[in-house]
Amino acid sequence: MSPPFAVLAVLAACLCGVPLLVVCSDHLNYRPIIGVLAQENIVGDPHAQGSSYIAASYVKYLESAGARVVPIRIHQTDEEYEKIFNSINGLLLPGGDVDLETSQFSRLSKIFYDLAIKANDASDHFPIWGTCQGLQQMTVLTSNKNLLTLTDTKAVALPLTFTPASQNSRLFKAFPGSLLQSLSEDNITSNFHSWSLSLQNYSRNARLKRFYKVLTTNTDGRREFISTMEANHYPFYAVQWHPEKSPFEWVDKPGMVHSAASVRASFYTAHFFVSEGELF
Repeated sequence: MSPPFAVLAVLAACLCGVPLLVVCSDHLNYRPIIGVLAQENIVGDPHAQGSSYIAASYVKYLESAGARVVPIRIHQTDEEYEKIFNSINGLLLPGGDVDLETSQFSRLSKIFYDLAIKANDASDHFPIWGTCQGLQQMTVLTSNKNLLTLTDTKAVALPLTFTPASQNSRLFKAFPGSLLQSLSEDNITSNFHSWSLSLQNYSRNARLKRFYKVLTTNTDGRREFISTMEANHYPFYAVQWHPEKSPFEWVDKPGMVHSAASVRASFYTAHFFVSEGELF
């Protein structure tokens, strides 16, 4: 059995043989509010209105799992952002195309990232989810540098290669074995990015290695890059692929997948993160 499938088999066996964690309902919030960061409109976009946007698919994605969603707009004060932080139960950093070091999106991300670190250190559970650009932004915030590299991954669907660390991950523990198999064998994860965190750059950076464990990787045929990760000691999760696109975006272009398995993957990732927002 090849290493990826050996990992998958162990992960599926663990899921089948061990009951899922049951949390006392007294410590759950069944009305979680998840904030989604806005970002600057892409320069030259003929369809852009106003100065910023949030793609509707992220809102639908979270609402489909039972969350209430609030937009977090750019160009507000630090005090206003802290007030918002204290009123929400989690944060989603969406995909997009902005500068990860100089944009308003990066400024907001750092403010909320720092507040989330402080809250979790004080035993105040606050999860963060990053998708595509969100994952990239999280790596910049953690390492204090941009370690991304160009990859040929614009508009392509790929299977995931599970790492040994995925066997005891929080993110994948409730995924059915059949879905894990589809994720590992079928081209059902949509990738729309030109930049990635290579496994090599991750391995060379002590801060990233201490903070995150790699759950899945992918390759463009030349470079292996991180496609799913979670923090070791914080409720922070990130994917380089787009689980929100399969059920909620219908642009006809390469890389878009609407199979039953891809929609299930969307549901399970959304449900997992919203469930994290229910904890306190």
